[in-house]
Amino acid sequence: MPTDSVAVPVHRTIPVLRMRPGDHAYADYDDDEARWEVLLTFIHEGLARGEKVTVMADPAVPAEDVHERVHVHHGSAGAAFGRGQLSYTTMRDLISPDARFTAARQMGRLREETETARRQGFTGFRTVIDMAWVEDLGMDIEGVMHRETHAHDLFADRRYAEICTYDRRRFDPDVLDAMRHGHPVALLSRLGALRIEHADGGLRLIGDADVATRPQLLAELPAALDLAAATGSGHVPVDLTGLSFLGSDCAMSLLHAARQLPAGGPRMEIRCLPFHARVLGMLGARSVEQVTVTKVADA
Repeated sequence: MPTDSVAVPVHRTIPVLRMRPGDHAYADYDDDEARWEVLLTFIHEGLARGEKVTVMADPAVPAEDVHERVHVHHGSAGAAFGRGQLSYTTMRDLISPDARFTAARQMGRLREETETARRQGFTGFRTVIDMAWVEDLGMDIEGVMHRETHAHDLFADRRYAEICTYDRRRFDPDVLDAMRHGHPVALLSRLGALRIEHADGGLRLIGDADVATRPQLLAELPAALDLAAATGSGHVPVDLTGLSFLGSDCAMSLLHAARQLPAGGPRMEIRCLPFHARVLGMLGARSVEQVTVTKVADA
């Protein structure tokens, strides 16, 4: 089983657990469970990575409710709040004393906060922003769209990360579509979800590949194998670098599919993070002649 090392690629869609400093991500929800799921995970990951975290929740949600949800979900949140690693604010407070939102004012304040986090010894700075503030401040959506698509410099030094969350019940579908495509990264809307994309003659897996999502993988694998056979392609690329979790069930399914490839026919070329390469190795990938595993460095 040949093994190489290459730089990690950039995926448009990723799970929230794969967010890193420098990412500017779109997320959406249509119920309260989904609203808090991604937000709480993003906060937890930031605290665990030693980053400073600021939460800008829906202004209509009482501040004490936001505190309670975060602190109940994360046992260490109270201590993080006490030492200044975790904070809560609103867009109105962020741009104060200005009463009117401008992209320049907002991004200037976020740069200041990023620099403050660095001076305080944190490894980075991240915010999660519920876009309900747009209605709260009476902002025109065109101005918001311009900010979202012209904020590249804010993330260039890879010390700041941001999720902009949109309530699908609040924004028009055309606006949501434009916002999704205007962000460099879009998040899977639920934890534990698996997205499978057909790309480059093979498959790209994003999210969690586990016993719950294994039926999706089994449903999509045959098409990729059939395409390789029909086109005479010498390889079946399977990109796992977008996964946050690879369970043994799905790993075994991939290896089993590879074993079914005819001798001298196409090879399954798996690209994955080092941890997932170890999972495949422990399950016998080295003994499968039709498989090549390439390790990709994590961000």
